[in-house]
Amino acid sequence: MAQDSIDRHIAFWSRELPDLDPDVEGAVTRMQAIVRRLRHERESSLAGHGLQDWQYEVIWWLRNAGAPYQASPTWLAEVLDVRPATLTNRLERLERDGYVDRIPDPDDRRRLLVRLTAKAREVWESVYEDRSSGEHVLLSALTPAQRRQLSDLLRVVTLAAERDGPDLLPLAD
Repeated sequence: MAQDSIDRHIAFWSRELPDLDPDVEGAVTRMQAIVRRLRHERESSLAGHGLQDWQYEVIWWLRNAGAPYQASPTWLAEVLDVRPATLTNRLERLERDGYVDRIPDPDDRRRLLVRLTAKAREVWESVYEDRSSGEHVLLSALTPAQRRQLSDLLRVVTLAAERDGPDLLPLAD
C-alpha cells in the first residue's frame, strides 16, 4: 500500500517517541487531517454563499433540531459552546440578515425561541448540496462496502466516547 503524509509523520515521531503506538497515532492524525480538509472546503463553500462559519453553525443546529427548526437560546449556546452574550450578538446579526426570527415560546411566553426563516433553510440546502458533493468525492476512494465499514468502525469509537461523556451530537431540547 502506498504511503501517505501521515505515514511519514509516524516514521518521524516513532524515532522521537519509541513508545508511540503507530496505529493510534495514524488513526487519530488521519481523522484530524481529514476534518481539517473538510473544514477548509466548508469554509470555501460558505464564503461562496456569503456566510461565515459561525452563521452556518447556528443555522445547522437549528436545522438539525427538526421541524419547525427552532430551539431555545440556552440550548443553542450550549451546543455551540458559546457564552450567552456571544450568542445574543450572533442572533441579532442573523435576525438582521433575515436568517432567524426570535419568537415567543408557546409553552412559556416569558421565553423566546429562535426559529429559522425560509431564507436560512434555502441557504442551508445550497450549502448542504455543495458539502455533500465534496464529501462524496473524498470518500469515493472507498467502495460502498468500505464506506460502510468505516462508518461502522467510527460508530464503535463514538459509542466509547459517549459512554464516558455527553453525546457528541446532542438533539434539540
